Amino acid sequence: MSDSTQSIARPVYRVVALQFTIAVLFSALVALFAGVDKGWSAALGGGIAVAGSLVYAMIVAKGSADAKQAFRSHARAEMVKVFITVVLFILALLLFQSAALLWLIVGFAVTTLAYWSALLAV
Repeated sequence: MSDSTQSIARPVYRVVALQFTIAVLFSALVALFAGVDKGWSAALGGGIAVAGSLVYAMIVAKGSADAKQAFRSHARAEMVKVFITVVLFILALLLFQSAALLWLIVGFAVTTLAYWSALLAV
């Protein structure tokens, strides 16, 4: 990796790591106060958010000096992220029918909020 690519990749992956940490902490709190089943549902929702962000990061972290190419890379990454998020939600609902839907969505929302908050801080 070149120095410019590393300078882009480091904060991008730091955001994903922070998002993962918040997803784990939130799901642990839910498990502690609302029950283990609800905690796993929150963890599943958080995992969906983290998976989408990680794919986004992997696409964007390559970096580009060309502004048009960088914009295309971000647009493509966002489309892939949305696609993966939708697919993972469908799979979660089909494969884990015992998941608490509310906590699945709340886990996703909290983790996504953490993502946006972390972006503001980086």
